[in-house]
Amino acid sequence: MTAINYVRDESAFSYRLVRFLTYAVLILFALYFLAPIVVMLMTSVKDLDEIKNGTLIALPEAITFAPWIKAWGEACIGTSCEGVQPYFVNSVLITLPAVFVSCTLGALNGYVFSKWNFKGSGFIFAALLFGCFIPFQVILLPISKVIGMTGLSGSIWALIVVHIIYGLPFTTLFFRNFYMGIPTELINAAKVDGASFFTIFYRVLLPVSTPIFMVCVIWQMTQIWNDF
Repeated sequence: MTAINYVRDESAFSYRLVRFLTYAVLILFALYFLAPIVVMLMTSVKDLDEIKNGTLIALPEAITFAPWIKAWGEACIGTSCEGVQPYFVNSVLITLPAVFVSCTLGALNGYVFSKWNFKGSGFIFAALLFGCFIPFQVILLPISKVIGMTGLSGSIWALIVVHIIYGLPFTTLFFRNFYMGIPTELINAAKVDGASFFTIFYRVLLPVSTPIFMVCVIWQMTQIWNDF
């Protein structure tokens, strides 16, 4: 019994040590990647003289939000001196709906292609996957022409639709690969119990989809936000 307890204690200690080291490394990497943001925020609340005469990582001697106020509502961009406010609002109005719709449709597509195989599903998935390898620059002119034909040109809705369509192959691929790791027996058991297509998705797959939803949201938000 003593030997068994010793082995158990040693195993528990090793597990805690590995866990501690893992979190320590992750925290160090997080601090490394957050350092530029911290420097940017500290610099943004300094006045111009302090920025010129001080060091990059020095804490602000006197905090001022005047640069923020000027950039938000007074800075000149081209011939317009309205600041970044209208552009920021437009970016939010484009990004949020595009991310939500593309991730939701991607989740449903991934569910279908992983758990509801039908005739031709492999070909359709391959055709959809092909969209991941098409550079955005290649489809600019066709998309512009289609948007003009639909009467959406010059509107935010056009950009939302474009990013939903272009992001759909990626989100579908992410969710399909994630759902492939979920046992099909769970889906079959739900079918036997009389669960419908959407009931299975909502009650079986959706509760375990938080990690892949976070991946898709980060991916889509980064791609769309960086465009504007």
